[in-house]
Amino acid sequence: MTTGEATKAGRREWLGLAVLALPTFLVSFDVFVLLLALPQLTADLGADSNQQLWITDIYGFLLAGFLLTMGTLGDRIGRRKLLLIGATVFGIASVTAAFSTSPEMLIAARALLGIAGATLAPSTLALITNMFRDNKQRAGAIGIWGGMFTLGAIIGPVLGGVMLQQFWWGSVFLLGVPAMVLLLAVGPAVLPEYRDTHAGRIDVPSIVLSLATVLPVIYGIKELARHGWEPVPLVCVLAGLAFGVLFLRRQRRLSDPLLDLTLFSNKSFSTALGSQLTYSLVGGATMLFAAQYFQLVGGLSTLQSGLAMLPGMASATVAFAITPVIAAKIRPAYLISGGMIGAAICMVVFTQADSTATLIVGFAVMSFCGTPLVALGTNLVIGNAPMEKAGSAGSLAQMSNECGSALGIATIGTIGAAVYRSEIHDAIPAGVPAEAAEAARDSLGGAVAAAGSTPEGLAVLAPAHEAFTSSLHVVTGIGAVLLAGVAILVATMLKHVPPVGQETPGGAPEAAPEASEAEQAPAKEAVGV
Repeated sequence: MTTGEATKAGRREWLGLAVLALPTFLVSFDVFVLLLALPQLTADLGADSNQQLWITDIYGFLLAGFLLTMGTLGDRIGRRKLLLIGATVFGIASVTAAFSTSPEMLIAARALLGIAGATLAPSTLALITNMFRDNKQRAGAIGIWGGMFTLGAIIGPVLGGVMLQQFWWGSVFLLGVPAMVLLLAVGPAVLPEYRDTHAGRIDVPSIVLSLATVLPVIYGIKELARHGWEPVPLVCVLAGLAFGVLFLRRQRRLSDPLLDLTLFSNKSFSTALGSQLTYSLVGGATMLFAAQYFQLVGGLSTLQSGLAMLPGMASATVAFAITPVIAAKIRPAYLISGGMIGAAICMVVFTQADSTATLIVGFAVMSFCGTPLVALGTNLVIGNAPMEKAGSAGSLAQMSNECGSALGIATIGTIGAAVYRSEIHDAIPAGVPAEAAEAARDSLGGAVAAAGSTPEGLAVLAPAHEAFTSSLHVVTGIGAVLLAGVAILVATMLKHVPPVGQETPGGAPEAAPEASEAEQAPAKEAVGV
């Protein structure tokens, strides 16, 4: 038997992948059902506007903040162990959220869901790396893993809407509980345990510094995007960056750091991670402006706006399924860069868009074209990390998505807001009340509110719509340039990477690095070898 055949995954590994699909599905599912339930739970619990924001945002804040810590923790204590602990906490927090009796209780439950959610993605990615040593099989497994994210985004609004029509708002939080129970029941039987037996004790000051870096930056970026350049969010971002410098300095000094900075010396690893961050940055800003366009210009409801995104989610699900097949024949550099060119063309089309139909179709095509970067990029990130660092690498892949989206909303979104204010400043007709005019100059949402408050306010809608459409065109124009840059970067920096499953120029199959003997021993015992 050849080495390549010896590393092929069998039925047990594929059954394990089916189990790992459950938490992956629920992470994206949870976000979408909350948006649908928000009006009902707000009325029932009496949540004010500030509490509504925390109910919505606290999950993402803590998910992003704890990703790096949880990825590294799984490498040390065991990836299956961390996954099962996270699933237990996720289930308990879901029940707590469903039966919350106050906004504060729901915020606390959502915070616990975010921390538990941070254990799921790094653990599942790391286990996939360990279970699928063959590069071709691993690419296919990651394609299925990524497809579950988009499938959750598709089914979430539909199933959540049905539940909300038949039951109370808390029922949507209970949808994930049976899946977590199934994971806890079946996981120990089909998922092997992997851990780095040579890792030292986890460095607590590094954990504190990582949280002090990520949480203020994410909070500050979101607040800047929401309210503009205000002192408190800006101070939060600057403080987070300062803590980030201290964090990096500490990692360089430690013999067993929380984040191994040597990972970034690998050209494939750093290129894939940077490209994913940029794509997420562009996607976050574009989806923000598209969602506002659907509702405030196109007149769609919140649910209709969510449904307008479904063709894009469906096309991405299809692309996740076929990308590994195509990648077995075409080098990742050409497949990813070709997809980025296609996505950039979609963004160019968006610069001329003046209808919801154009955005819906364009988003579907863009999602299809961007999927090779997400699927193959993730495979490159975790496949080029040492086996004992797979959890840490998986957490970085997820952080690039979480932080990239927030960063895009803050940077490109801020530029778009500035364009809107510049375009509408002198376009408001005479005779509009000063208060309504000021609200319209601030944002499109303010213009819509002003239009409904006074008869004279209706006059601001047309110029506000035109100004916002112009801002959308600028945002997507910037996105087109960035995605074209990603295409050039990938084509240049990854041209040495062969098609998935084929041999490298040195003659050896490209696969994940082998585990040490000390690591293999407990792993083999876990799977009964």
